[in-house]
Amino acid sequence: MVAAAYGTGQGMDIRAILMGLAFAVMWSSAFTSARIIVASAPPLTALSLRFFISGLLGVLIARALGQSWQLTRGQWRATVIFGLCQNTLYLGLNFVAMQTIEAGLAAIIASTMPLMVGLAGWLIFRERIGWMGMLGLVAGVIGVAIIMGARLQGGVDLYGLGLCVAGVIALTFATLAVRGATSGGNFLMIVGLQMLVGSAGLAVGAAAMETIEVTWSWQLIAAFAYTTLVPGLAATLVWFWLVNRIGATKAATFHFLNPFLGVAIAALVLSERLGPQDLIGVAVIMGGILAVQLSRQRRV
Repeated sequence: MVAAAYGTGQGMDIRAILMGLAFAVMWSSAFTSARIIVASAPPLTALSLRFFISGLLGVLIARALGQSWQLTRGQWRATVIFGLCQNTLYLGLNFVAMQTIEAGLAAIIASTMPLMVGLAGWLIFRERIGWMGMLGLVAGVIGVAIIMGARLQGGVDLYGLGLCVAGVIALTFATLAVRGATSGGNFLMIVGLQMLVGSAGLAVGAAAMETIEVTWSWQLIAAFAYTTLVPGLAATLVWFWLVNRIGATKAATFHFLNPFLGVAIAALVLSERLGPQDLIGVAVIMGGILAVQLSRQRRV
């Protein structure tokens, strides 16, 4: 997930739909690859290294495309806030949490971010969300309650769960804090610099709290390479293309797929168990996210 550029874009065509689906798959798969990484390496150290590599590649590609790192004050503010809140706090807390929390559950919690942004926009900024958006928020709460009820009965780790919730709150704050900060043609450069800011913040946390003990395997190497290049860099490029083509509000509609894809990929790759309550909750959350996004799209 990356800082949104703002614009209206054009209509949704088949290419935009395919790219939106590709983005959703790449974003959702990051939780499964993260679960593999943290089973064999210290989470903050691994994530700091991942962001350093992704950020460096992003900045180099941006420079090759002619983008400048001479940013405006608003762009630097957005870069630092998002780098710390999204990359250091949100993903750092999720990586630590996934030492004890299943990837599917972490993906479900993270995917509620559009609902939390909609709720905060309504409560704090007095934004009108309409009856569809209100129904979406209610559905999201119900869906989360269904899943949490099932998981709490099954003995979920409350510490890890709390870290995931704190992470998505940090991401929601970042999204609201930088609203209106436009990329000014330097979108990829800003994203690359955000990753480097996040890497620096994570490095401080890793130095203070972790000892570097790695159990090397081909699965660890493959998962690290994948999460660095695909969710880290490729998904960012696809999102950049999608926002430019159809606008941020329409592009954000694809987030409604993330709960289903997150649990499906985790079940397929990691053989995580899915109960009927999980599936019902995921379906309700998906409907809630879609309703909120369509409400925002109609308002724009």
